[in-house]
Amino acid sequence: MADIPGYVRACLQSGKLAFLAILVSGGIVLQILACALYDNWWPMLTVLMYVLLPMPLLFLAGSDSSSLMSESESPWVNATKFLTGASAVGSIAIPAILKHAGVICWGALVMELSSFFVLVLSIMCYIKMGGDNDYNAL
Repeated sequence: MADIPGYVRACLQSGKLAFLAILVSGGIVLQILACALYDNWWPMLTVLMYVLLPMPLLFLAGSDSSSLMSESESPWVNATKFLTGASAVGSIAIPAILKHAGVICWGALVMELSSFFVLVLSIMCYIKMGGDNDYNAL
């Protein structure tokens, strides 16, 4: 990628950011549609988990985020991994429990789960894109 002019690299970076924006907004739209189409706002309870999901990473991991991907002896890193995993499982479990209790219908459950997977896909794309440090290429 070194032989590509700077303006082309900047255009490619803008395209990546636009793709991420479309993914995140698509996940949010699916979340709202799961509630609005079926006239039941209980599925919005999942938004709590979306808010709680990055909190352990922000507060407990600190600047040593590379240790999250490796074996660690630190109790703070282990607590971060546990709380992040619990929030991720809760994002799937809340709609499933609401469906099992008869509060939401199948359509709302499918839209909630698809919203979760679209948002997870956008996070994975962001992480993959974060390794490319071409923002200062101009």
